[in-house]
Amino acid sequence: MMEEALRATVRRFVEQELRPHVNDWEEAGTFPRALYRQAGELGLLAFGFPEAEGGIPASYRQLQALNEELCRAGCGGLLASLFSHRIGAPPIVHGGSAQLRARVLPGILSGEHISALAVSEPGGGSDVANLATSAVRDGDHYIVNGSKTFITSGMRADWLTVAVRTGGAGASGISALLVSGDTPGLTRSPLKKMGWWCSDTAELHFDQCRVPAANLLGAENTGFALLMRNFNDERLMLAMHACYLAQACLDEAVEWARQRKTFGRALVQHQAVRHKLVDMATRIEATRAFIDSVVARMDTGAQDVAQVCMLKNFAAQTMQACSGEAVQILGGMGFMRGTVAERVYRDAKVYMIGGGAEEILNDLAARQLGWG
Repeated sequence: MMEEALRATVRRFVEQELRPHVNDWEEAGTFPRALYRQAGELGLLAFGFPEAEGGIPASYRQLQALNEELCRAGCGGLLASLFSHRIGAPPIVHGGSAQLRARVLPGILSGEHISALAVSEPGGGSDVANLATSAVRDGDHYIVNGSKTFITSGMRADWLTVAVRTGGAGASGISALLVSGDTPGLTRSPLKKMGWWCSDTAELHFDQCRVPAANLLGAENTGFALLMRNFNDERLMLAMHACYLAQACLDEAVEWARQRKTFGRALVQHQAVRHKLVDMATRIEATRAFIDSVVARMDTGAQDVAQVCMLKNFAAQTMQACSGEAVQILGGMGFMRGTVAERVYRDAKVYMIGGGAEEILNDLAARQLGWG
């Protein structure tokens, strides 16, 4: 699909199916499951996945355009859950057998089924190499025991891509298993959050869950590399969302400043307000340029792990700064539910943490650059 046609399709979807309902969905703490099928019918869920499994091959540049248009909805939580397959399904693509891919991926990419990634644990967070959830081989099954937390789409996912320990200590003992959502012994508990209200987030508990050995993704004890490959794309996606949600804040702030009158003139006519808007625009332009640079290199096949880590941190800082300034410009209205600024201000902190906290990514970038 050409970029302009893609943008037009996504923009219509956002304007007709998302923006009119975002506030209600945030207050309800959920959104209709049917929305996955609507997105699937437009090909939005299939974008960037192999054609053989029902996907639509796409460049990073095209994925960038997709995410920019989706962020016009001004709701990161909605996008996190609606597109949770973007982190749940790639390990299936890269590690699943031909039979498993054919059985699972078409349903996910059509929106009939929901995919989620389950890595973080109550006692480990981002320390993937030291996770404790175990999977012990028992004939043609694995017996899975343990817990996962902060799992996006965890309550209603039909397929869970789960990081488990099948071997010894450290990264060399990690595997990835695809677990069906109806597996006996799997229980789920919803989590309440500071932001991303309409995003389904859960804690999972596995109690003697029997998972077919055919659901192993990649070879046993090689799951760490499979999951790390996944994280780079996740961090790039988070960076895009952070930048374009900051833009949504700026758009709302500019509109408000033009309409709102104080002391006999429009708010935008006050120098202090104009300077705030320009500062926001400057941060966003710098972040856009960084995204463009990384995307161009990744479209040539480069992984750019250090640059993606730095970009994700930089974009999250842009989102945090711009959402704060937008709330300030809107004044009392910025403190009210239902504005983009208020929603993005709440959501900003998860972008500082998700995909690896700022401190972790700075250290990872430094090591990738040979500085430690």
